[in-house]
Amino acid sequence: MLLGVGLYEILLLALALLVGGLISGVLAGLFGVSGGSVIVPVLYEGFRIFGVPTDVRMQLCLGTSIAIVVPITIRSFLAHRAKGLVIPRVIRIWMVPAILGVVCSAAIAAFAPAAVMTLAFIVIATFIALKFFFAGDRWNLGTELPGPAPMALYGFGIGLCGSLMGVSGGALSTIVLTLYGKPIHNAIATSSGIAVPITIAGAIGFILAGMPHEAQLPPLSLGFVSVIGLLVTAPVASFVAPYGAHFAHRLPRRILEIGFGGFLLLVSVRFLFSFL
Repeated sequence: MLLGVGLYEILLLALALLVGGLISGVLAGLFGVSGGSVIVPVLYEGFRIFGVPTDVRMQLCLGTSIAIVVPITIRSFLAHRAKGLVIPRVIRIWMVPAILGVVCSAAIAAFAPAAVMTLAFIVIATFIALKFFFAGDRWNLGTELPGPAPMALYGFGIGLCGSLMGVSGGALSTIVLTLYGKPIHNAIATSSGIAVPITIAGAIGFILAGMPHEAQLPPLSLGFVSVIGLLVTAPVASFVAPYGAHFAHRLPRRILEIGFGGFLLLVSVRFLFSFL
């Protein structure tokens, strides 16, 4: 027994984390996202079994998810860059504002109720899904990316909202780029690049934000990051990420858009039921 949890429950959780890591790694390469949308629900159920208090459970899930996807995003970006589809100018403009957004999100995570972050996840992910399902190019804001100031604001918002969702912001940066007419293959490849600094900064931020709450957190936690969850999930996820990237470049644009929208909608529904 560990913390009142039997060996069967521990093994079941480890298996769920391995499967979640496998799926998240493929999604990271396929859609340019971190796969945190898959990891967070698995972690949430696992931490519930281990009796983590509800007022810090979601924060622990988000912080652990961000830490897990650091190596995933790095491997995904390298695979996409090898295909030559990354837009370097966008990454250069978004990097610093995105990191500032992550810093703000970590401060919010230290004080905001868990429901705030869960609701943010649902609203943002559902909007993105509906755009890809029904709007197509009709919701586009232009054919060229805006100037430096609007781009900086987008970068800040991507870092802020992505970290609050416990993901890399890849889904958000993908929709911004497609709203300005960038092909989804280029948008996904570029999003995998901006995800790297967001996840690194996010992991550090959640570690620091969770330090005052250590008494409520399970053993082997660094702030709002579970070291056990990190060590179980990250290796398998980062291993399979490049395979997802190679597969993404073989898919037609519309198939990729529908798949991306469906993935986000399913995750939104999952978290919506957590309110019921």
